[in-house]
Amino acid sequence: MNRIEDQTLAVLEATHAHPHQWLGMHHAMVSGISGLVVRAFFPEALSCTLLAQPGDWSMDLDRVEDRGFFEGFISDRQTVFPYRLRIEWPGGNRWETWDPYSFLPTLSNEDLYRFNEGTERQIYNKLGARYQGINGISGTAFAVWAPNARRVSVIGDFNRWDGRRHPMRSMGSSGVWELFIPGLEPGSLYKYELIDVHGQLRIKTDPYGSEFEEPPNCAARIPAGNGHAWRDGEWMEQRARTDWLSRPLSIYEIHLGSWRRIPEESDRPLGYRELAAPLVAYLGEQHYTHVEFMPICEHPFTGSWGYQVTGFFAPTHRYGSPDDFRYLVDELHRNGYGIILDWVPAHFPRDAFALAEFDGTRLYEHEDPRQGEHQDWGTLIFNYGRPEVRSFLIGSALSWCDRFHIDGLRVDAVASMLYLDYSREEGQWIANPFGGRENIEAIDFLQEANDSIHENFPGVLTIAEESTAWDGVTRSTRENGLGFDLKWNMGWMHDILRYFGKDPVHRKWHQNELTFGAMYQNSERFNLAFSHDEVVHGKGSMIRKMGVGSMSEKARNLRALYGWMWGWPGKKTLFMGSDFGQSDEWHQDRSLDWHLLRYQDHAGIRRLIADLNEFYIGHPSLGASDFDPRAFQWISHEDHDACVLSFMRRGAREEHTIVVIANFTPVDRENYRIGLPHRVDWEVVVHTDDERYGGSPSRTERVVPTEPVSWNGQPYSMVKFLPGMSTLFLAPVGR
Repeated sequence: MNRIEDQTLAVLEATHAHPHQWLGMHHAMVSGISGLVVRAFFPEALSCTLLAQPGDWSMDLDRVEDRGFFEGFISDRQTVFPYRLRIEWPGGNRWETWDPYSFLPTLSNEDLYRFNEGTERQIYNKLGARYQGINGISGTAFAVWAPNARRVSVIGDFNRWDGRRHPMRSMGSSGVWELFIPGLEPGSLYKYELIDVHGQLRIKTDPYGSEFEEPPNCAARIPAGNGHAWRDGEWMEQRARTDWLSRPLSIYEIHLGSWRRIPEESDRPLGYRELAAPLVAYLGEQHYTHVEFMPICEHPFTGSWGYQVTGFFAPTHRYGSPDDFRYLVDELHRNGYGIILDWVPAHFPRDAFALAEFDGTRLYEHEDPRQGEHQDWGTLIFNYGRPEVRSFLIGSALSWCDRFHIDGLRVDAVASMLYLDYSREEGQWIANPFGGRENIEAIDFLQEANDSIHENFPGVLTIAEESTAWDGVTRSTRENGLGFDLKWNMGWMHDILRYFGKDPVHRKWHQNELTFGAMYQNSERFNLAFSHDEVVHGKGSMIRKMGVGSMSEKARNLRALYGWMWGWPGKKTLFMGSDFGQSDEWHQDRSLDWHLLRYQDHAGIRRLIADLNEFYIGHPSLGASDFDPRAFQWISHEDHDACVLSFMRRGAREEHTIVVIANFTPVDRENYRIGLPHRVDWEVVVHTDDERYGGSPSRTERVVPTEPVSWNGQPYSMVKFLPGMSTLFLAPVGR
């Protein structure tokens, strides 16, 4: 056996696409004798011995090629049997292993069919690296989709990153490559080495990797599986039964790396486990219901804030392990707080180690740059029409709900997915088959993703960051909507900030910016959000956006704005730091300016947010009526000169009605008459310019009687002192 077969040469030169057909144990005829042939390739090995299991005999294999190819023939056996290989290396080192090429595929034809069809909902448990047992033998199964590659190998710190050592087998037309490596334990680093469609060598990280090392190497790490013992069963059971749309939602958006840092330790950010106690405490103090994490999917460039993802199934290594992240989620759940995760299926970066041109073709992205390249961000756009890409992305969404118990996904940049001409000039985009600008494949994908999430994980919310007037974002897919639960109200946010950015003396000319939102309020289920996007790139912090004047005057403006926001129908989201009037723009590489809480202007804003949240959560009608068009009614929005506006939030019962009155100039209004729906005494329950928030000594009455004088179209009214630059909530006495 000293000749080199063509297939042996392919193994030696690492070009074999079906190594299991040649390596391992096979039936063979040698010189007319039937038996079993065993072949193994261990580059640079000196010898290789077959050890029959359970250990009754052994046989030295012939070294038929100097580069480390071994072969032996067993003439007296016809049935394949278990065996190990003992390898001797230069220097006298020896080790034993089960032969990776003696194992059957770890994926079924059904798995592959559903993946290619785009309907495999647990693909994250099929592709990637999975530590498992086969016939009592533990090891790691690898599987990766690379349909146009000529050869794929697993490389890692366990095989000296040598692509000759562990070539994978092609699973035919599925485009999937597979290999089980016995004895390979969790914790090892690995990548895939490919010969692409052009014959070029590529080194790629695992698209389905669930844990990664730090840049620049960005290798995936073989996961140990879920080593965390969940204790949030009560929360999970309750979540599945809860209609969150009729509940108050006040969401605290944070960037984990810059929320709080430790100056004494080189200003490092808190880890997942370290975050748990202080974050739970802060959410409790401020009475939030949920926390929203800016993207924590693995990403190589910190400055992308996580929005340029290379690991769609992995929490970033920056703050700890996947189990550390599970611990954080568990602690939040056990203390009654939900977790929403920013998820980014709109695009991915061009990094050569990741998804871009994965097998030498535009596999995950579109072939034509007019469809596949995002001009604003320099990234690539997913090909949503490809079933395997849908399996990948929907699998990513479901894996966060399954593996990490996430309670909601806020989907980033939805508008860029919906429009083929998004941020493109004429001639830079391709119309859909009907000649339109709508991305039909992206629409189908979003509908399928939303339905899959809701069907598989009842109680999990999906939220769209969609900046246009697309119709039906929160309408059900049965009614041809996109199927989201909530949509960020970007128009309301821009209008409000434009208004409050003006000198109060000019605001009377722009009152429509406050009232226009009511015209489309019921077209979608809206989430009111002042996010990180509003406090970066030279836009200034929230407090510095507030017109003219001193910091105290700006703080007064901001408190009035927040009062208006919490009174307006819709769920609430506020970015960290904005809830205490952070002065500087947010930056991902430094902590929030917590020291500002020594000053009354900032401490007062924080106290107001806590009180607004507490009132919003505790009031029986506000959260329940956010999307009930009958529950909102203007009282007056015609007094442009005084910049006074008022509206009602009606409850199921008369005593649950809330009246919101805002005076958006610094001028106090004496004896101001406001129409009222009920003849009861009214109590001021929120006053944004109260002394406890850093406001002026108040002249406003706490309890105001109703008079039998019709006003503003209401049967009754009150005469009220309206302090300047303030928002008031009034509720019936004894509610």
